[in-house]
Amino acid sequence: MPEDSNAVEPLINDQFAGEPSKRALSYIQSKREKGRHVIGTYCGFAPLELIRAMGAVPAVLCAFSNKMIDAAESVLPSNLCPLIKSSYGFIISDACPFFGVSEAVVAETTCDGKKKMFELITDRRPMFVMDLPQMPDNAEARRNWAQVIRNLKSFFEATFSVRIEESSIEDAIRDSNMKNKALEEIFGYSAMKPSYLRWTEIYDLTFLAQPSTYADMKTVLDDCLLKLETRKKRGLAIAGDKSPRVLITGCPVGGDALKVYRAVEESGGVIVAIDNCTGFKAFMGMIEEGTGDPVMALSERYMDLHCSCMSPNNRRLSKLDELIEKYRPDMVIDVILHACHSYNIESFRVREHMKAKHGLPFLKIETDYSESDVKQIKTRVQALIELME
Repeated sequence: MPEDSNAVEPLINDQFAGEPSKRALSYIQSKREKGRHVIGTYCGFAPLELIRAMGAVPAVLCAFSNKMIDAAESVLPSNLCPLIKSSYGFIISDACPFFGVSEAVVAETTCDGKKKMFELITDRRPMFVMDLPQMPDNAEARRNWAQVIRNLKSFFEATFSVRIEESSIEDAIRDSNMKNKALEEIFGYSAMKPSYLRWTEIYDLTFLAQPSTYADMKTVLDDCLLKLETRKKRGLAIAGDKSPRVLITGCPVGGDALKVYRAVEESGGVIVAIDNCTGFKAFMGMIEEGTGDPVMALSERYMDLHCSCMSPNNRRLSKLDELIEKYRPDMVIDVILHACHSYNIESFRVREHMKAKHGLPFLKIETDYSESDVKQIKTRVQALIELME
């Protein structure tokens, strides 16, 4: 019999247990105290390697708390995406520490709500809005996107009086590739059957990995791999062999929206793959090295992100196929934030694909950051999991 998995040593040992946002903020503040610039970002399309190439640190500005929704609704419509309202509410209330330490903001035109919200905060920090092409298979779109990244480079150089060398961008690309490779190895312990990696640990690692370089994370990542291998050797699986395995996809999930993840766990399921911007997505794949044009290499990598703002978004289905082959889920849950129309509409294609190609049970959950639907979500998740019994 396996040993008690509740006695497993945490993957990350520090004073921020269970507080991934505080851990990330501590890292960013430590760099700021050493004279590093901090650049705020919103979506996964901001090329973090360009930020690191100028010696700066990225800070994710998306908020996931219901706390500041009322403040935001003094300006924004109530039927807007909760992520946008939360992010804006924290800013106008001067309550967002990540925005507080940011000296400039990179904003990406991933949706209409964010575009208009950016207009409301443009006077608060120097801001560069990346005009994101949304037809990734179009060659002209890819060329235009590369030019947008070059323009962002010029914005950084002018704003901070620096020069970003191509060699520095290449170094940052190599650093990201090493980090992604290490994270993929760690995530592989979730792919095992039974799984040895908790969803909370995936969430903690991805939250810290967003601002951090591989050089700064190497010790943490190496330690995680050692602990995971120990768990495997001792049979310390996080759930039994027959626990239903769940793949989560859809909108970014964090903070108060983690109620969906908890519902899965409390219902006896085990989350083995997280296909969200707050999960695997930002760390999947490698950026081509040694091309002679590192900006174009960044363009190619970021244009391939399978966000629902892209059309057609066949890449999302292909990436899900890869995840299903590797992580072997028994079911798929698609989490949709209220008023996120692109993910909501796309959910139909995802459901049909799961049914036709993989024969997997599928559940779409529409939610926000409030607690009003916690019981309903758990009831629906339990009903899905009961299908596997």
